[in-house]
Amino acid sequence: PEPRAPQSICCELPPAPTRQGPRDTLELPLALPADQAERGRHLTRVRVAMAEQRGVRQVELVTASRAEDAAVAWPTLRLRYDTQATTPAELWRQLDRAAVDGQPQRLTTRLPVTGLDEPEQRAAAQAALDNLPGVVGRLAGDGRHIEIEHDPARAPLSQIVRELTALGVGIAAITAPAAPRLRWLRRALATGIEYPQLGTTVVGGVMLAIATAVYLADGPATLRLAMVGGAFVLCGWAIAWETLHTLLGRRLDIDVLMFAAAIGAALLGHYEEGALLLLLFSLGESGEQLAVGRARRAIQALSSLAPRTAMRLGEHGRETSVAVEDLEVGDRVRVAADEQIPADGTVVEGESAVDQSAITGESVPVDKAGGDAVFAGTMNGPGSLVVAVTRRAEDNTLSKVIRMVEQAQAARSPTQRMTERFSRWYVPLVLITTAVLMTAPPLLGLAPRRMPEAIWGGWFYQALAFLVAASPCALAIGTPAAILTAIGRAARIGVLVKGGAHIENLGHVRAVAFDKTGTITRGRPHVAQLLPLDRAMDEARLLALAASVERGSRHPLARAVVEEAARRDLPLAEAEETQRHAGLGISGRVDGRAVTVGSTRMLSEMIDRGAAERIDAMRAAGHTVLCVAVDEKLAGLIGVADEPRDGAAEAMARLKALGIERTVMLTGDHPAAAAAIARQVGITEVHAELLPEQKVERIAELNDQVGGVVMVGDGVNDAPALAAAQVGVAIGSAGSGGSDVALETADVALMADELGKLPQAIALARATRRIIRENLIIALGVIAVVAPLGALGFAPISVAVIFHEGSTIVVVLNGLRLLRTRL
Repeated sequence: PEPRAPQSICCELPPAPTRQGPRDTLELPLALPADQAERGRHLTRVRVAMAEQRGVRQVELVTASRAEDAAVAWPTLRLRYDTQATTPAELWRQLDRAAVDGQPQRLTTRLPVTGLDEPEQRAAAQAALDNLPGVVGRLAGDGRHIEIEHDPARAPLSQIVRELTALGVGIAAITAPAAPRLRWLRRALATGIEYPQLGTTVVGGVMLAIATAVYLADGPATLRLAMVGGAFVLCGWAIAWETLHTLLGRRLDIDVLMFAAAIGAALLGHYEEGALLLLLFSLGESGEQLAVGRARRAIQALSSLAPRTAMRLGEHGRETSVAVEDLEVGDRVRVAADEQIPADGTVVEGESAVDQSAITGESVPVDKAGGDAVFAGTMNGPGSLVVAVTRRAEDNTLSKVIRMVEQAQAARSPTQRMTERFSRWYVPLVLITTAVLMTAPPLLGLAPRRMPEAIWGGWFYQALAFLVAASPCALAIGTPAAILTAIGRAARIGVLVKGGAHIENLGHVRAVAFDKTGTITRGRPHVAQLLPLDRAMDEARLLALAASVERGSRHPLARAVVEEAARRDLPLAEAEETQRHAGLGISGRVDGRAVTVGSTRMLSEMIDRGAAERIDAMRAAGHTVLCVAVDEKLAGLIGVADEPRDGAAEAMARLKALGIERTVMLTGDHPAAAAAIARQVGITEVHAELLPEQKVERIAELNDQVGGVVMVGDGVNDAPALAAAQVGVAIGSAGSGGSDVALETADVALMADELGKLPQAIALARATRRIIRENLIIALGVIAVVAPLGALGFAPISVAVIFHEGSTIVVVLNGLRLLRTRL
């Protein structure tokens, strides 16, 4: 076949809040694991890591899986980046780091090369590769590419490319890395350009240092004042601008306090201390921007998972490259090996292993074949797939996750709301107290500890020191920094938390309640036994009647009945006058006969002694029993079996290790069947035969008994109980039939069908609450200690500034620890 032009699988990140400079494009080679099944996961890790890099605006994975030249088919990473925010050398370094972090073993890459036509050239290149530690290089027979196996920790790919280009070897479409000279300086300049406040603050700090040196050396006063004035302007422009906006809005906040303190120090002649205040406050704000920017990039990197183009199949199998926004429901797209899946859909041809970790957090690739669901933004493995589109781009699972994570960033936690309310009255109180310190002691004739020879000036100075120390900067930033970081970390492990309030609530739960079917069990029950009780009814007729009524229902037990009828190729009739009875069953008319399929409770009046004995025997075998009545007479029993989902027992053990006091099963199933499942997974408390409203009552009872309850369900039948719990958790939100409902109604969504994500989410929430508590202690502790010392004259303004701004930076860095917390 004719070689196909490389496909560009592209992702445009949300615009950065800072000013963007000129953009450039850089192409980098990719080193991949030898194991084909692991390649998709490795590509996902590398793409996300590069998308989080400062200054990167667009990430493309360029492949050409049908090209005749295997070297061209090897994936290449194409980056579009802001030249004022980062450099090619920095991007190379980040790629090397991603290779080490994501795959700490030997990797392989294939570089298309030129300049190796002569034997001498090939021998020189082979010798260069042999001299690099941890590298095995094999020159292809045609001299058009080099296949390299290397240890990314000992021999980064950038070093290999640099060595080869130094020999005159050309590497097609690849930009060679720059030598690492003055890397720190280039990185510092790029950071200063991306964050203008940080850049001007650093320059202002240099000018302040010069002014201080001139003052200590008793140098020219003019030079000192010029340097101090420059420091005031460069360090204070952002604060002055914010202060102006705040005052015009008739409000008072921390910026007003800091600006007033700096101007007051200057009026007293303490120019260096006033400039130091502006310097450290501006550095603190810049540090917050850097730290919070890192957390936001971790969230925004979700957007990098969405490809922009797809290969749509037309008539006669003709392929056309189209934008993913142009795909309609029902379109078929081809996804080649090692390519991103462009849309939510169902596999119609082919088999492969798909890495879904970026969406669901699943630890291993998932095998996909005909009929299996796949999601936009996930990475296909070694096989080719044809996918039928089931959702448009704006409605797919990834788009919903991104929107809800963005909404969660804006949702404030209880602690954050409390600190905001506290600040609204606390800031005016600080200003009033400062004014009292400036006027009351001098009027009473009390001498200040500072500048005792100038009673008004001394108390003015001490009041300013109090003002600086009492400003609640660390208090204001500590909680949102931790919450934002936690939401981003949760999204990366496949847990969608829809607001800071749910993070805090999840952190102090003491009991967890579970639905059974679809939550503790796989949710894919199957018909295990058919037992006709009417002599005129055989198994096929009993099953056909039940399936005809049930096929309109989405309940897992109903689907099991319908699937068994389909497996046996039984003809189904159209049911009329169907009526659902919540938590009990369904009824309707089939071929003129009244058919009811429901629980033993619903049809209890029809169950005689013989039928009851058979029901007990089926339940003892662990089956859920459905009764089938025809024309108001019990016609048969259907035994449906389900199995615990993988990892359920381990999840219960982990919850117990976390100190969860009670694990409870709430189910509409019979007690015997429910107890059998509970014993297998380690749940110690079972409430069975519950209607939806009775589940809500049990949740309320648990809330009263232990004070905080999580309810875990599928987000459809359990919606009332999810809403009644302190935190409602939907499981399987990227793979279950109820994913739309789960994403919209639950407080927390486990994107994979893995109960093991729940203990991880609780552990993360507890770590978040612990860090919030630490941040509050740090912030309030500094205020409680340093503010009185400043008011009494024991702490000069410089000391108050250092402790105040230092505490602000400490709480931000403390919040960022959540990105590395072990779960």
